[in-house]
Amino acid sequence: MAGNIALPLQEFIASLESTSLPKILQVCSGVYFQGSIYEISGSEVCFSTGDLIKVIGIELQSVSCEDVTNNEKFELPITHTGLFKVVPEQMPYTSVEEMLSLRPVGLDDSLPFTFTSHSKMTFGSLKLGAGKALTVLSIEKHDGEEDLVRCHVKGQTEASAEVCIPLSSRGEFSECESEECYTLKEIMASPCLRSRRFRFVKTTKCERILILSPVYQVQAIMNLRKNVLRFPSSLEVDVVDVTDVCKDANFVTPLNLTEVLSQPDESFPVVAEILEEPESRSFFKCAWLPGLVKSTNLILHKKGTTPMVLMSSLKGRKTQQYFLVSLQYGGRFRRRPREFNSVYEVYVASTQTHNLIVSVTRNCEEVEEEGLPGLNDETEEKDKQEEAKEEVLLPLYMQGHFVEVLGENKKYKLCDLGKEFSLPLDVKVVSRDTELETDPLVGFSCLRIEGAMLEPNIQASFPDRPDHCFHLLPQWLSLSVSFTKDALPWPRDQFPKCFTEKVSEMTDTFFYEFRKKGNSDEAPPPRPPKRDMSSSNLVKKKSKSTKKSSKAKKNKDKSVLTEKLNDLTLNHKKRPPAPLPPVNVESDHDYETVDETLVAVVKTAQENVMFY
Repeated sequence: MAGNIALPLQEFIASLESTSLPKILQVCSGVYFQGSIYEISGSEVCFSTGDLIKVIGIELQSVSCEDVTNNEKFELPITHTGLFKVVPEQMPYTSVEEMLSLRPVGLDDSLPFTFTSHSKMTFGSLKLGAGKALTVLSIEKHDGEEDLVRCHVKGQTEASAEVCIPLSSRGEFSECESEECYTLKEIMASPCLRSRRFRFVKTTKCERILILSPVYQVQAIMNLRKNVLRFPSSLEVDVVDVTDVCKDANFVTPLNLTEVLSQPDESFPVVAEILEEPESRSFFKCAWLPGLVKSTNLILHKKGTTPMVLMSSLKGRKTQQYFLVSLQYGGRFRRRPREFNSVYEVYVASTQTHNLIVSVTRNCEEVEEEGLPGLNDETEEKDKQEEAKEEVLLPLYMQGHFVEVLGENKKYKLCDLGKEFSLPLDVKVVSRDTELETDPLVGFSCLRIEGAMLEPNIQASFPDRPDHCFHLLPQWLSLSVSFTKDALPWPRDQFPKCFTEKVSEMTDTFFYEFRKKGNSDEAPPPRPPKRDMSSSNLVKKKSKSTKKSSKAKKNKDKSVLTEKLNDLTLNHKKRPPAPLPPVNVESDHDYETVDETLVAVVKTAQENVMFY
């Protein structure tokens, strides 16, 4: 920056030609420095002192108008259709040559124009008084002679004459207001016109003298900014042109994995630097995950789409594990019988498996009232011995334990299982993948293939082991990288033979998210039917009646004992019980006993009241 002059951004951009781009600018000072944020159309632009901005394009958007009398500013769109006139300069010119050289547009384009002299002028026999208007018509050039300006002069009696004035004539000359009008586009297209002052034509604001300045939309890139920045040149920022000093500066563009997928195939293989590490809440439990650290380099070999399946171990004493397995896995599998804990689970499996056969592994007692038949582990053997098959209707809510009966013991490749059977499917690895150093799928008594997916991915490796590759899944991994110009760790055009990881251990979070995505568009499974309440009520009534009879018997024994205890008195006679009411007495008053004496007293009282 030493030796360079800082200029306002507006002034610097206005002086640029499109052919001179790109330009590298360094922010010096201004309103938007030290990390200040400027919001433009909903997007934030942040400039700090010392930031480098690479200007790659400018586009004229509007014109800033400043009133010279009160410094008021406003903007007009470049498509504004109003016309403007040039306001003559206040300061006089000292020679005719100076006046002509400072015309706002080319001399040939500005002719004719009019000027006056502040003093008397004599040209041969022709004398011109002060303030006389002269209209320049052309420039007369003769070889070996001084250039002359041919002017038209009007006399007092409307007589006119032409006079030639030497270009070197000195004095005090002022230009007169021209009748020529310009649009904003014409003014902005001429550097000479942009340096002049203007006023509106045929408007109420025609007396206002304006300075017109172009406002460009600047297109630029900055280090570690993902997109091209767009901001107006009117930002109050001072900048310095450092293009010559920083012409080799590298402007890093961050890319997420989805954006890496959108890069052309010719961009690979490439060395990339990690700018942002994955989130702590990761879906992966792989050996390569801890190596994805900020500022670490990765080799991105190629991009593609790989078919995969998700497997899970069975729930048990050990923690359930999940694996994402490529269909390129070379081990062999054998089907395992599935286990079901209810008739409803058997029903769901039967809708996905043709000719499903199950055996009962736990006895179920018959409950005739609820329509539950009795089942035992000999049911299937009896069916095999009998020629005629017995049809059994089982309620969906019936609990039990059923195991699938498999009629074959064949070995399958992983890719063949998906073609011949529907998922989910229980399998066991019977022969390992010999290409794997350690096969994590071996040793499980049963693995369930939960589902299949077609995953866009990026094949990557670390520079110290470039031939040991793994898959980066943009849908499940948040990672920000930038392409570098570092050399690949192998000779040119001699690509190494790569070994790609086929089995990746995943977290339970990945499994739950996978299930959510898989079931997002599917209708929920039907609910099992409710139990028949009539049969259950019948059972309840029977149990209640049994309880009541036992309770009555218990109460009867208790009443006999109570009666004997009540008969035991201590030196006084037991009061006899109250007599039962007669049959003809209403039930509403069977609790009342009225004495005859009381009736007579009430009747006498009523007669006395009536007398008074």
